[in-house]
Amino acid sequence: MELRTNMPANVGAKPAGPSDRPLKHALFAFLSLALSTICCLLAAEIVLRFLPVATGMWTMPVNAAQPIFHFTPNRDFLFSRDWNFSLVNPGHINNDGFVNDKDYTGNDQRPLLAVVGDSYVEAAMVPNALTFYRRLDDQLGDRGRIYSFGMSGAPLSQYLVWAQYAAQKFQPSGIAIVVVGNDYDESLLAYDARPGVHVYAKDADGRLHLTRNDYAPSLMRSVVRHSALGRYLVFNLDAVETAKQVAARWGLSSTAQAAEPQFAGNTAAEASPERVRDSQGAVLAFFDDLAKTVPLPPDRIAFVMDGARYQSDVAFVERSYFGIMRNYFMREAAARGYEVIDMQREFLARSRDRQSHFEYPTDGHWNPIGHEVVAQALGASRLYGKIFAPK
Repeated sequence: MELRTNMPANVGAKPAGPSDRPLKHALFAFLSLALSTICCLLAAEIVLRFLPVATGMWTMPVNAAQPIFHFTPNRDFLFSRDWNFSLVNPGHINNDGFVNDKDYTGNDQRPLLAVVGDSYVEAAMVPNALTFYRRLDDQLGDRGRIYSFGMSGAPLSQYLVWAQYAAQKFQPSGIAIVVVGNDYDESLLAYDARPGVHVYAKDADGRLHLTRNDYAPSLMRSVVRHSALGRYLVFNLDAVETAKQVAARWGLSSTAQAAEPQFAGNTAAEASPERVRDSQGAVLAFFDDLAKTVPLPPDRIAFVMDGARYQSDVAFVERSYFGIMRNYFMREAAARGYEVIDMQREFLARSRDRQSHFEYPTDGHWNPIGHEVVAQALGASRLYGKIFAPK
């Protein structure tokens, strides 16, 4: 005899109660949000791969085995800036790891001028053929060569290392070093400890000595290199620096928020006695080490000095940190027998036409016109004439 029962099929299961519904809704909402976020990120990644996002230039590790700060050799890159790609320029890193369309060789018998500097020599935002050193190199033809050694963020202390490297590897007939406004205090470990560069640190007795800040690409940096979205955030939007500023503004950072500084020569215009004194110490250490480590006499080394570019800026620049240190450096260089190429004089003379502008609307570095003026000034220098004078 079959027994029948009215017991439901889910006997023993806990009936869904009102307390479970909020948890399910929350889980569903979280999963929906996560999926939507992933889809948006993937869409942004795909779209940005079709836009001129900066690629970065892939700095090589710096350590005891590889002490020279340079980029990954033999690769192309794309420079761009700002959210709307206001400035875009393709470039090339040569066989020696520096931005130059031409490769370097150690067995070329033609006379060589080595040009050393920071982002003004790297000039990633300028078509390479329009940089001052490539203009001169092209004009020389078979009469000589000009090699460039420069990377963004390098100070005087790093120029010393590159000058020594160029002298040992390529035996140049002369060296021209481009000096800009932020080269002085950033030569000191106490003011700038960025990885990869050589800077001056104080010994126990207070004397300055050159020290290397090692650099190794982090896992996050490696990921960013291969992601268009990551590069857009880091290079075009400068998200890291923006996040620091926001954190400081909202009191989320230990860094004290200061008043918005004024700038001259791409560095803060404020010239405190301590900053000036420390920077002057770095300049003296640089000149002392240059004479000891680079086997060229003073008349074979010249300094190309950036300065005010328009008459309306002269008064402000002259009383700023940039102006004070610029004049101090030029006096020291001249006293030691080095040639000084004062670009302030050259820029002011050219700007009298009221039409010439020497930087980009969204970037303070020299534009092709600025590089043209520098090429003319360096090409007319005593150093250039000694190296490349017709025989």
